[in-house]
Amino acid sequence: MLLLLSRLVMFFSGWKIEGQAPPEKKYIIVAGPHTSNWDFIFGLATKTILRLPTKYLGKSQLFRWPFGAFFRYVGGYPVDRSAHQNLVDAVVDLFNKHEEFSIAVAPEGTRSYVPELKTGFYHIARKAQIPIRMAGFDYKRKIVTIAEPFFAGPDMEADIQKVVDYFRSMTPKYPEKTIR
Repeated sequence: MLLLLSRLVMFFSGWKIEGQAPPEKKYIIVAGPHTSNWDFIFGLATKTILRLPTKYLGKSQLFRWPFGAFFRYVGGYPVDRSAHQNLVDAVVDLFNKHEEFSIAVAPEGTRSYVPELKTGFYHIARKAQIPIRMAGFDYKRKIVTIAEPFFAGPDMEADIQKVVDYFRSMTPKYPEKTIR
C-alpha cells in the first residue's frame, strides 16, 4: 500500500528519482537541504520506491500520539533534542549490532535557517567506518538525487564542505532557509 501511495505521490507531483539504491550493506544518508515538511514526504516516497531499509532520526515530538505509530512504522527513531545524550555513539552501536543497517539524517537539524550543518553524521560515519550517501531535494527540477558514496576522511571541514556544496547545488522549497 505504501509503495503504491509513494508512486502516486511522485507521479502526481511530477517528481523523479535520480540515482540508484545504494548497494552497500551499511551507510548513512545525509538528506537536504531540509526547508519543508515536503522533504520528508519526498524522502519517504523515495525510500519506499527504491525499497531502502533505511531508518531515520526524527524529533521525539513526532512520535507522540496520534502519529507516533506511523512514524515508527516507516522507520523512525525518536531523538530527544532537549536531553544531552551521546547520540553519535548510540547510532554507531546500531551499526555495530546489525549486519545490514542504514540511517538517514538531516544535518541541518531543523527546517529553519541554520548557519552551519550539525556534524553528527560525520562522526557516525568515521566511528562506524561506513560511507556517506548524500540525498538532495531539488524543487526547481523536481528531483530527489542520490549521490555516489564517499568515506569521511580526517579533514572534517573538507567533508562538511562537500556536503554543503552538494546541498547548494539543489534548489530547496524555501531558499531563504538554507545554508548560504
